[in-house]
Amino acid sequence: MHCAFIFIVTLIYGAASYHHHSNHDNEFIVSTPLGSVKGAPLETVLGKKIYSFRGVRYAKPPINELRFQPPEPVESWTGIYDATEYGASCPQPEVNNTSEDCLFLNVYTTKLPDKKTNPNRPVLVFFHPGGYYSWGGQAFGPDYLLDQDVVLVTLNYRLASLGFLSTGDKFAPGNNGLKDHVMALRWIKQNIASFGGNPNLVTISGYSAGGSTTSLMLVSPMAKGLFHRAIIMSGSSFGNWPIRPHQFELAQKQARFVNCPDTDSETIIKCLNTKSATEIGDTLYSFDEFAYDPIVQWLPVIEPDCGQERFLTDHPVKLLLRGEFERVPVITTVTAEEFKYTAWNLLENATWLKEMDENFEKVAPISFIYERNTENSKHISRELRKFYLGDDPLTEKSLPQIGKLYADGVIGFAVNRVAKLLAAKNSEPTYYYKLGYEGRFSFHYKENSTEPEGNDRICVVHHDDLLYIFYISRFPRFNTTDPEYSTVRKFTTMLKNFALVGKPIPHVDHYLDDTEWKPITPGNNVYLDIGEKMVMRENLYEDRYSLWENLFPLPKILN
Repeated sequence: MHCAFIFIVTLIYGAASYHHHSNHDNEFIVSTPLGSVKGAPLETVLGKKIYSFRGVRYAKPPINELRFQPPEPVESWTGIYDATEYGASCPQPEVNNTSEDCLFLNVYTTKLPDKKTNPNRPVLVFFHPGGYYSWGGQAFGPDYLLDQDVVLVTLNYRLASLGFLSTGDKFAPGNNGLKDHVMALRWIKQNIASFGGNPNLVTISGYSAGGSTTSLMLVSPMAKGLFHRAIIMSGSSFGNWPIRPHQFELAQKQARFVNCPDTDSETIIKCLNTKSATEIGDTLYSFDEFAYDPIVQWLPVIEPDCGQERFLTDHPVKLLLRGEFERVPVITTVTAEEFKYTAWNLLENATWLKEMDENFEKVAPISFIYERNTENSKHISRELRKFYLGDDPLTEKSLPQIGKLYADGVIGFAVNRVAKLLAAKNSEPTYYYKLGYEGRFSFHYKENSTEPEGNDRICVVHHDDLLYIFYISRFPRFNTTDPEYSTVRKFTTMLKNFALVGKPIPHVDHYLDDTEWKPITPGNNVYLDIGEKMVMRENLYEDRYSLWENLFPLPKILN
């Protein structure tokens, strides 16, 4: 199937596309170029009314003959589209309300256009985390961000094999889950003005796998012109994660897990098409290779040219160094400890720690995500072990250092590299922060306890900054009397500023700790340390990251 999209993104700025009317406070209808949409009210922490439009379809259902195919534009409708409830999440185990028909987005605003004026607010798009195999856009509530004058869009995209199967040929060139993101951006370009958003002021942001996606949007020919700023949070495809022309061996595994033959691409796809989405989605945990690793399995690929529109045409580092990227203001981010807590999984099972100790050269590339089964891979593993762990056998006392390896291998180095590359090549500024603020809550707890786990406090871990940007239902909804609220205010203010003017702190502000957030430059390796107070520092984890720079040198990628 030819994958090129023919998409009209010209907007007719007529009063009709802005008009909305409200029957009463709990129901409002917006007219878009595709048809009318009915929303439902929510409320911000400060009590502002949110006009929410949830479960809006942005692409045709990727089912039946559209499974394993690029997304296709949604068609217009007659009547009124009901967007008062979230749509289904994409298939994944242990989650309620999932469906293969899951390509929905959610739009939140506090001011809709009327017949005379359009608020024309900056649009912030968020690509959710979850390793390309879990979560969905509805998990990230607008309760904090919408106290700022922005339009927020969150979305679902296809996950795991249903979104990322890549055989390296015309049967599954790959990256369909990433093309879903692009389709959502095209929908935003065409429709967001109807919700009071400015289609020419779109900030893309994403966390973890979503951060990796955001980093790739900079170099994707498909995303060109669809965004104007980027926030790459705790994830990037510019480091050690292998980026190959296919992941055929994953397709073969998927085939075997649902009793399909695994001989060749055509046979695999044909047989997988006879299986239910639930059956495919429920095999997720069968892909674990060591403990719960690798943390990321389905990776973006460099697509072969089979006549389709390609999301990624070469290695992202090569594209960036060749100058083939969107020059927009960028924020890059990490948390103080990132995936350090993953090391504590090894406490659950003494066998795992023993296996990592005795087969480090085999286990390390799985856990810390780099090339496998090569002489270079063995060299990398030996150097990492020597630097982080020394020569002694691994014991429970090694866990903090193994934690640093997880932090750097899964997230830290890749973010640091993209920050430095952009500092060198981007004509627009690149800002960099580390979250060190320890609130009362964290994504890492012992069961039935609010105490962070482990003897050394590993409080500020992967995902923790999301607590101050979105309301996430497993945590309390912070209000103005909570100690965390000043951090909520800082984050949402800086994100709004960045979306609006391309600078997170355009002028010194008492509420932003009178800090001047300077961009990182080749001569000035600075970052904002966000703790109780925000302070500029330099050379983040320099000793650790420079080891990775040496083990994954840029010239090798360019060969």
